[in-house]
Amino acid sequence: MTDNSFIMHINAQTKLCGLIGNPVDHSLSPAIHNAAFHKLGLNFVYLAFRVENLAGAIQGIRSLGNLRGFSVTIPHKVAVIPFLDEVETTAKHIGSVNTIVVQEGRLVGYNTDASGALRALHEAGVPLKDRRVLMLGSGGAARAIAFALAMDDTLAGLTILGIDEKERRGLVADLRARAASPVEEGPLSEDRLGRAIKDSHLLLHCTPIGMHPNVKETCVPASLLSPHLTVMDIVYNPLETRLLREAKQAGCPTIRGVEMFLNQAVGQFELWTGQTAPVDVMRQVLVSRFA
Repeated sequence: MTDNSFIMHINAQTKLCGLIGNPVDHSLSPAIHNAAFHKLGLNFVYLAFRVENLAGAIQGIRSLGNLRGFSVTIPHKVAVIPFLDEVETTAKHIGSVNTIVVQEGRLVGYNTDASGALRALHEAGVPLKDRRVLMLGSGGAARAIAFALAMDDTLAGLTILGIDEKERRGLVADLRARAASPVEEGPLSEDRLGRAIKDSHLLLHCTPIGMHPNVKETCVPASLLSPHLTVMDIVYNPLETRLLREAKQAGCPTIRGVEMFLNQAVGQFELWTGQTAPVDVMRQVLVSRFA
């Protein structure tokens, strides 16, 4: 889509979606969503907004017409909740929102990080029934994925290993109070990691270790990896982290972080438009940024 065709597409009926966060300059969301809108011929546009005054921004959203929805990123994912009219059940349990949908003047919060991770696992053909999952990390993304997994009462169990003891134990306490699956926790040490990997079918890496520019880092020694384990890394820059590269060398099935990032965007697009997202177009735009 050329700049001129993009400008001609905008008129008084154009629906606005956007991103609220701080910072937002690095975001790939505008490129992904605008490509998808254009592919389906939808009169929508997506813009990124650096927001310092969250209360003022939400008041503005309520005051303006033609607004359809927003992505929410750091540092507003938790702080935005009191300003919303309704929060979907899973997002409420998680305690954070990454998506707002404007529905007849009401603001409804969702968390598509959770559904995006499950969708990535499903599309990769990874079964969860009677499987044990090992999660590394206990931050915001880990929290979303953990709740999505632990609400499934067919899961054999979830083990969370992390460095921040207070954060990790807080997450596990919340999971045990609300979730159906058994949950264990412990420190992210090599000894504990080795024992947990032997008993697990799926490893989900949810820490920033290995993210650009620290691409040579990993928190999982290659010697611990074996083919019985499926490995998913939510880091998407680089497309193939050291963990994924070494997991492949060990014979493990792998899932790139770009798939979760893509699917959380797909979930947002479908909530805002009510249409099936052009996933291939969105993936192409996303992958081209890291090729």
